[in-house]
Amino acid sequence: METVFLNGQDLTPETLKSLQSFESKIDLTESAWEAVKNARKVIDKVLDEKRTVYGINTGFGKFCRVLVEPERLVELQNNLITSHACGVGECIPVGQARALMALRINILAKGFSGISEETISRMIKAFNSGVVSQVPARGTVGASGDLAPLAHIALGYGKMYSPKTGIAAAEEVLASNDLSKLELKPKEGLALINGTQFISTIGSEALVRAENLRKSADVIAAITIDTLSGKVYAFDNVIHEAKKHKGQSIVASVNIELPVLSCRNSFSDDHTNYQDPYTFRCVPTVHGVALDSIKFVRSILAVELNSATDNPMILASRDRTISCGNFHGEYPAKALDILAIAVQDIANISERRIERLCNPSCSGLPAFLAQEGGINSGFMMSHVTASALVSENKGLCHPSSTDSLSTSAGTEDHVSMGGWAARKALQVVKNAEHVLGIELLAACQAFDLKEKEGHFKSTEVLTNIRNLVREHITFMDKDRYLAEDMEKSTELIVSGLIADQAQFIQ
Repeated sequence: METVFLNGQDLTPETLKSLQSFESKIDLTESAWEAVKNARKVIDKVLDEKRTVYGINTGFGKFCRVLVEPERLVELQNNLITSHACGVGECIPVGQARALMALRINILAKGFSGISEETISRMIKAFNSGVVSQVPARGTVGASGDLAPLAHIALGYGKMYSPKTGIAAAEEVLASNDLSKLELKPKEGLALINGTQFISTIGSEALVRAENLRKSADVIAAITIDTLSGKVYAFDNVIHEAKKHKGQSIVASVNIELPVLSCRNSFSDDHTNYQDPYTFRCVPTVHGVALDSIKFVRSILAVELNSATDNPMILASRDRTISCGNFHGEYPAKALDILAIAVQDIANISERRIERLCNPSCSGLPAFLAQEGGINSGFMMSHVTASALVSENKGLCHPSSTDSLSTSAGTEDHVSMGGWAARKALQVVKNAEHVLGIELLAACQAFDLKEKEGHFKSTEVLTNIRNLVREHITFMDKDRYLAEDMEKSTELIVSGLIADQAQFIQ
């Protein structure tokens, strides 16, 4: 089993997503262990010198001026976890909870939180045993960090999961895996929950899936354009270089024209239509800005995954603590609002291409791609499903980071709402995957119908993708249970198989 070494410096969205599975273990690098040790020394010195420092021997939030007696400091930290573990609703999947735990450990490894070696070691042992808490999805406003979900991550409360026990009471899960409830030292409760890791964990999954979807969308659009006799000259690189947006040029000249369509002369030879609809010739613009937006989101999350987000920050090099606002989730919240909007437009334009595939006035093919239309309805309702998903996404794309509510009696008076930004961004991506799955299925049906006419020959790349789809889903010669086919088509996208068929895609 592979061991991923965490140091708070170089964790990527892909590695974090991979930690959702039970196929990897984690540990800290030697330098990270040293950083953890040095930060804890600062906490111990504060306690030895009986200094008053927020979060160590005071209350929290509005209670920051309440001093806590030395003999009650452990009680203070335990109370913090139990009072803040108040999320509601359905729990996030176990895999996401594992990644959330791993990401918090990665941030603790930076040495700015003051966690003890003993406590972080027990967290690592729990992770490597497959033990993780059940974490409700709702309850964070994204400042002061993702307090509620991170409080649920603390070992020993509520329901937990392990491969040995399944979901059960925390006491049973811990005992079955030779583990025990965390015994928190001063400052450690706060160290566990101050951070943007819920936003970043869910957001990283959304990002990785969005990147794969965007690549798949380019080649799926190419199949539709090819099948419906779209004109290649709209993708001429000279046109797109004149506008100078990098993403647009990549989509046009690299992802569609050069490797997929440019070898076909029939497009430019057909002058019956002087120009194609926007859903064909504007693909480089729509997909291109999505490409550039997704790159921006990656730049934000790549930093956030390795950023110290605690308060107060423990500065071992200065032997002091400083209260700050690094816990605020505005950066990932804004980025994930942008991600949702970018991905939604990929789904928007895909749904319009599905309509053109199904509409005989646009496609020149049987209505709804059905043989014996009337007896068979073909892709009539598949298009309706795509329309429903696109409409749902429009509501989900309302930015959450433009909202803020004052909490903690006015002490925490501006928040990011990043948790909702992350959750809805991931839902937008999932909905878009289904929309593109429907287009892929319909485009391959149209491809086969055109081949049956005897006057159509596609390129090798697009034919290979059609053949891949046909290995899993047969041509629909009459109506059948289509939901299963749609799920298979979507899974071909989610798995990366479609993007992998076109290695040139950027």
